[in-house]
Amino acid sequence: MAYNTILVETQKEIGIIRLNRPDAMNALNTEMVKEMGQALDKFEDNKKIKAIVLTGNERAFAAGADIKEMQDKTYMEAYLEDFITKGWEHISKIRKPIVAAVSGYALGGGCEVAMMCDVILADETAMFGQPEITLGIIPGAGGTQRLTRIVGKYKAMDMILTGRMMDAKEAHHVGLVSRIVVNKASLVEQAIKTARKIGRMSLPTILMAKECINQAYEMSLSAGIRYERRMFQSTFATRDQKEGMKAFVEKRRPTFKNQ
Repeated sequence: MAYNTILVETQKEIGIIRLNRPDAMNALNTEMVKEMGQALDKFEDNKKIKAIVLTGNERAFAAGADIKEMQDKTYMEAYLEDFITKGWEHISKIRKPIVAAVSGYALGGGCEVAMMCDVILADETAMFGQPEITLGIIPGAGGTQRLTRIVGKYKAMDMILTGRMMDAKEAHHVGLVSRIVVNKASLVEQAIKTARKIGRMSLPTILMAKECINQAYEMSLSAGIRYERRMFQSTFATRDQKEGMKAFVEKRRPTFKNQ
C-alpha cells in the first residue's frame, strides 16, 4: 500500500513505521494519523509481525499536531467530529508491542503519541514537551493524563502549565524514557534490536504481559494482582510455556511456536 505521510517496511518479524513529513517537522495531520493507523492495523493482522518500531527523522519524532489544519476549527466542529479521539487513540489499542525511537522534538501530539507506545528509546537530542498552553489550548490526546501518571503531578504541572521542554536526560531520570542511546546514528538500529529481542519471545505471552502492565493504570493494586495471577496461570495452557521451561531445564534456547 502506498502512503503519502509515512514510510513502512518490515525486517523479518519487525514492522517499522517512519513518520515522513520532513518539511512540517512531522506535524501530525489527519492524513498522517489515518495512515499510521492503517499501517499499524496491517502489522497487527500480520501473524509474522511480533513487534513494531515507530520513529521520525533526526530533527523530529513529531513536533505536534498540525496547527494549520486545526486553527480555524470551531468548538462544534471539534465536538461533533470528536477531534483527536478519532484515530489518535488507535495507537494505544494495538496489542503488539510498539517501540518508539525518538530523535529531536517530540512535542504536543508527538509526545502524546510516544507515550502511547510501550518502550521509548531516545537519543541525546530528544526533547519532550506539552507546549499547548502557549497556543491557548491544553493537551487533548492524553497529555494531562499519561504524563501525570508517568512523571507525577508536580513535574507534569511544571511542563504543562509553562510549556517548557524536557531533554532526554531529564526524561530518562523521571521515567518518561526507557533508555538513552548515546550514538544518534544507531537509535533506530537499537530500537529494531529491542523489538527483535521482544519478538524472540512467545507472542501470546508478550500480549498478556503488555495487557497486564497497561491494566496497572486502570485497577487498584489488589485487583491488578488478581488480574495478573489469572493471566499468569493461563500461560500454563500454552505450548510455549512447556517449550520455554523444557528448554531452560535442557540449557538451550527455546523455540517458541506462538501457541
